[in-house]
Amino acid sequence: MKKFAAFLAALLMLLGVFAPATATTVQASKTKNIKVTYTLKKNKKQIAKKTIKIKKGATVTDGLKKGWKVSDKGGFISKIDDHKQNNKKKIYWTFTVNGKQVNVSADKKKLKNKDHVEFKLSKYNG
Repeated sequence: MKKFAAFLAALLMLLGVFAPATATTVQASKTKNIKVTYTLKKNKKQIAKKTIKIKKGATVTDGLKKGWKVSDKGGFISKIDDHKQNNKKKIYWTFTVNGKQVNVSADKKKLKNKDHVEFKLSKYNG
């Protein structure tokens, strides 16, 4: 009986010590990544859509580069895969986050979990 009591006490101690630590570790790892949905459009036609898993605190550019081959300069996107802007024709990449225009470059805009980023390649009429 003493052996069983010692075994039970050891087992309870192990569960008490290791179970909360494991749960905390799993929970902490879940909060380190976020999911962001990217949609690419050329004029009004959708050309791509992906949900990208990125680190918490990542920028629009970080997620975009994880999903596509990207060319940028100073935070401004000039090419995504084979779709590039054309300065002579005033065709540029612009982006919104959750349907709202952003007033900073893509490399400065930080994202949150479940954000929706839309990049659009179209003529600038300004």
